[in-house]
Amino acid sequence: MNFVEELRWRGLIHDIMPGTEEMLEGGMASAYIGFDPSSDSLHIGNLVGIIILKHFQLSGHKPYALVGGATGMIGDPSGKSEERNLLDEKTLRYNQECIKKQLSHFLDFDGDTPNRAIMVNNYDWMKEFSFLEFIRDIGKHITVNYMTAKDSVKNRLDSGISFTEFSYQLVQGYDFLHLYLHNGVKLQMGGSDQWGNITTGTELIRRKTGGEAFALTSPLITKADGGKFGKTESGTVWLDQDRTSPYHFYQFWLNVADDDAINYIRIFTFLSKEEIDALIIRHQKVPHERILQRKLAEEVTQLVHSKEALNMAIEASQILFGKGTHESLDSLDERTLLAVFDGVPMFDIDRSLLTNGIPLIDLLAAHTAVFPSRGEARRMLQGGGLSMNKEKLADPDMTVTVANLIRNRFILIQKGKKQYYLICVN
Repeated sequence: MNFVEELRWRGLIHDIMPGTEEMLEGGMASAYIGFDPSSDSLHIGNLVGIIILKHFQLSGHKPYALVGGATGMIGDPSGKSEERNLLDEKTLRYNQECIKKQLSHFLDFDGDTPNRAIMVNNYDWMKEFSFLEFIRDIGKHITVNYMTAKDSVKNRLDSGISFTEFSYQLVQGYDFLHLYLHNGVKLQMGGSDQWGNITTGTELIRRKTGGEAFALTSPLITKADGGKFGKTESGTVWLDQDRTSPYHFYQFWLNVADDDAINYIRIFTFLSKEEIDALIIRHQKVPHERILQRKLAEEVTQLVHSKEALNMAIEASQILFGKGTHESLDSLDERTLLAVFDGVPMFDIDRSLLTNGIPLIDLLAAHTAVFPSRGEARRMLQGGGLSMNKEKLADPDMTVTVANLIRNRFILIQKGKKQYYLICVN
């Protein structure tokens, strides 16, 4: 496929340097995108860059993922109002390995094809570069006037910017020069806020080598209501399932607005234009069925996690919103179960209470606070408004034993349609 045409119809091109498309049509090319190693996990704000690299590899080109170990020690002023915390080398190396593991879900690093993906860390070529060498060999090629004209710097001059962060674009520019000279990389890609830093690299390459390099940026992802993409009430949506469970990840995409779903399904999935156009038409006929959101959530959850994680997220969603059985509850792993019922009242009891069985009414009103009194528990049970593990309860004299546990540890109590309580047996 034509890489630029593919990005263009998906709305993934903000700026592109003249000649980029022609260069890419000349055969296999190499390009890179930088990733911030300040955390041991990427988040959905990084997904655009990851997906662009995947499109690049699928188009027959060679992707480089650059982890900014050196630049991570400085901090990028682009789009920020203050400096970031700086990290030590041990932390950066650990974060790099975690990031590579995540990127391996999307990019082929291990294949024997010429366009297999490569991960590099700019700390590897910057750590031995002395300050004097840098300002002599690199700094003299870019003027202060050129650097202060960049929006990322200009927007910070009044409020104050340290020399450390001011130098960021020069260090990033050297990354491009290094990859150009040693790896034949002719294209750098990134978000639209990186245009200034990227073009500093192309200019450095031109001035120092007389060669030609190129730049391509994608739009920063926004939400139709003006809110920040990738943020929820509970915080950032991470790609690491230990930080954001596949269930919550799935729910994030399932709950996006209609206007956002139309944009996101083009950007974050690999469905064809024909498939997406057909989905949009179907969605617009019956928007209440949320066809786009469901397909979006399925595609992205499977892409980032796995088919198994997607199935569990769908099963968990059905359990919470009305459907589900004891068997379907028991099929969830503990992580997913706890994610689904995160925020509901939870009670801990000792396993010895269930060894010989405990009256249900005592469990709900004496050993937990599901009900304030035995009488109230009995009245709701007799009225048919109480369920345990998604099964209606009718016998006020029943006894609860370990046989009633989900995954040998939990009891789920439900009052009416929406009130849940989770009892954990330790």
